[in-house]
Amino acid sequence: MSGTPEGPTPGTGTVPDASPPEVTHRDHPGTGLSELRDYRAAFASAALPMAVVDRRGRIVRANDALGGLIGADPASLAGRLAADLAGLGPDTPARRSYTEVLRGTRPRFRCARQLKHADGRPLWAEVTVVPMGDTAADTDRVLLSVTDVSDRRELRERLHHLRTHDPVTRLPNRTLFLERLSAALETPPPDGSSHRQSRIGLCYLDVDGFKAVNDTLGHQTGDRLLAAVAGRLTDCAEAEGHRTGGHLVARLGGDEFAILVEDSSGTPQLTGLAHSVLTALQRPFEVSGHRLSVSASIGVVERPSAGTSATALMQAADTTLYWAKEDGRARWTLFDPERNAHRMTRQALSSTLRPAVERGEFTLEYQPLVGMADEVVRGVEALVRWNHPRFGLLAPSRFVPIAEEDGAIVQLGRWVLRAACLQARRWQLEHPDETALFISVNVAVRQLWDSDLVADVAAILAETGLEPRLLQLELTESAVMGSSGRPLQVLHALSDMGVRIAIDDFGTGYSNLAYLSRLPVSVLKLDGSFVRGFRYEDGAHPSPADETIVEAMVQLAHRLGLTVTAECVETSGQAERLRRIGCDTGQGWLYSRAVAPERIAELIGTRTPEG
Repeated sequence: MSGTPEGPTPGTGTVPDASPPEVTHRDHPGTGLSELRDYRAAFASAALPMAVVDRRGRIVRANDALGGLIGADPASLAGRLAADLAGLGPDTPARRSYTEVLRGTRPRFRCARQLKHADGRPLWAEVTVVPMGDTAADTDRVLLSVTDVSDRRELRERLHHLRTHDPVTRLPNRTLFLERLSAALETPPPDGSSHRQSRIGLCYLDVDGFKAVNDTLGHQTGDRLLAAVAGRLTDCAEAEGHRTGGHLVARLGGDEFAILVEDSSGTPQLTGLAHSVLTALQRPFEVSGHRLSVSASIGVVERPSAGTSATALMQAADTTLYWAKEDGRARWTLFDPERNAHRMTRQALSSTLRPAVERGEFTLEYQPLVGMADEVVRGVEALVRWNHPRFGLLAPSRFVPIAEEDGAIVQLGRWVLRAACLQARRWQLEHPDETALFISVNVAVRQLWDSDLVADVAAILAETGLEPRLLQLELTESAVMGSSGRPLQVLHALSDMGVRIAIDDFGTGYSNLAYLSRLPVSVLKLDGSFVRGFRYEDGAHPSPADETIVEAMVQLAHRLGLTVTAECVETSGQAERLRRIGCDTGQGWLYSRAVAPERIAELIGTRTPEG
């Protein structure tokens, strides 16, 4: 190429005066002509695609390797703007850095750009531009070199695809899904509307019944089923999302999938999508020669993009999916902030319940049990309260069910039993001339199974000095119904010890009364729903049926040697009728609400006020 003119060739579209000067011996007085010819020969035959560029950014000479790379005659490149060849668009950071090298204010520039071959196919290249002298200001030309990195980039893209896609369903995996979700929350909507007004939605689902398929037919069949499910989800998303540019369907792991709806139009769009998914998945699948039927549980979340994080959205979706499964599966459930607040409160109570016992956050109040004949306090029921540092004073209904679920009821129940027995013994010692009050304590069925209740009761009675006859343990009718094995043995051991056993809420659980003949029961506490039917006040007429039922239960109990306590006695009229029927004791607001132990001390040995 040493004899080839360096100016532009005809047809290149460049002006005549754009022809760069020839490199001559005068330009480099220390260099011989033969040496210059050697440099040019090496440049022309070099394997690395290169071009010499002048300070105006035009190509002076290109070598054969560069022509071959882009499918052009090297001579035809002379006079062209190197920035156009390298894909450096105007007013971009890369173009500005390149211009600084041309001006001699920057020593080097490198970038990756997509070039276009003459046949139209794209190729990725790494473009490097450096001055040809020892320093940026030593020469009026720069050297542009181009390295084909298409294979490297393709490999990198393949590895990225493998990292971000599920091999079974070929859907995006959790990694890519979270990347897209985060990007959607950070990027303004494409129509230019305010980001504050844009919304985002998510359908989070898992396949009901998938585990049974996997366990019985094997993982290969399970994988094929997941692939088939992925296909139907994609069809649903494409059918529903064609108006908005499509939705992202991803497999998050196991049998869990998600459909991301960017720029949501509102809740109806999400619930409509969820309904179409349920309908699609209810159709049987033909997989590996098996006809399989599955369904899905779907959690649906839709909210404004502003102020929403990916973590918060996924937590809400996970919670809502749990609700859908809890509500019966094969359904979609919409996120409910009020239900979630209740769940969060419940979770907060559950996590702090056990430490709260150790910190002494619980206290007991006592409600009198009054003799119906003389209205004298015979005993009290201990009712636990939680003085929560965040939520205030909590009634048992707020935390006892939680304690029963996670097993904390054993520790809490032991504390209640000890505190109640200590208080009953204290009243007895402070009022030696009065008949001692018995103390009634509620016991959960889990305490019969998960603790040595007999040993606990014996130890506490010995520690406090309270006589066993003054302790009454209350269990609900549903808890003792069907008792056998260990629970039945525990109840008999407690009864043999002298402790009284009471059945709480009697009359609302089971119609089978046979268990009364084999359980060591001493007391029946009639459920308040019967007593409420006795009211004359406020224009309400008493229910003859309720009175007949209560009278029959009282007579049955007495024939079995049991005493009867009526709960929820609120009026003197109710008290009178219960007294006439033969109830032994009453409990309710007519006599007293649950009060502090000091107030009980004032009632010992006295008639309770009515009203």
